[in-house]
Amino acid sequence: MNTQRVALVTGGMGGLGEAICKKLFNAGHRVVATYSPQNTQAQAWVEAQKQEGYAFTACKIDVTDYADCINGVMEIVRDTGGIDILVNNAGITRDATLKKMSLEEWREVIQANLDSVFNMSKPVLHGMLDNRWGRIINISSVNGQKGAFGQANYAAAKAGMHGFTKALALEVASKGITVNTVSPGYLRTKMVMKVPREILDSKIIPEIPVGRLGEPDEVAALIAYLCSDQAGFLTGANIAINGGQHMY
Repeated sequence: MNTQRVALVTGGMGGLGEAICKKLFNAGHRVVATYSPQNTQAQAWVEAQKQEGYAFTACKIDVTDYADCINGVMEIVRDTGGIDILVNNAGITRDATLKKMSLEEWREVIQANLDSVFNMSKPVLHGMLDNRWGRIINISSVNGQKGAFGQANYAAAKAGMHGFTKALALEVASKGITVNTVSPGYLRTKMVMKVPREILDSKIIPEIPVGRLGEPDEVAALIAYLCSDQAGFLTGANIAINGGQHMY
């Protein structure tokens, strides 16, 4: 199909989000990246990407605020004509053992990682239903599958994300819309590389059978496939891409 589709990537600036934006742009899509109200470098990021040949559009959306998500989606639809692909990538961590975790730390992670999936998917879904075509990809985590010490909030949110995926996939499968979850393991992003090298070498990498961190581009390539016409028979799945760290 030659028609250029519009892909919306939440948390699209930096790390995995940036890799997803680039891969979808290279696949021929028009890409809109959302950024949080706290991000003061968004326009600089857009200009830097433009210098590399990537013509992205940026849209400020607080994904934890349902009304802001509706307004942001309406603005994007006015500017682009519609949204065909949604990648729910935005998320945060607030790590602590449950004994020490505050109610605020619990709620912040649930709102940013799980509520955001509802907040963005619902307003985007209407146009997909009208067009009888759509792709929704929810970015979960290996830690949502196997759990992680000090991440009861994060693991709960990421596991809940896939429950959402399965239910929505059933609702829209006959409408030409697929809904899938991708659960990456540890990737070579700036956030992960801030972990002390001795911890990476002694604790994290030894748990990964392939013996290395994943590359954001590897995950982005999988997501680009899920967004394609060729993936129309794949829905309701949770695809693990973690170097063998967790198999089930």
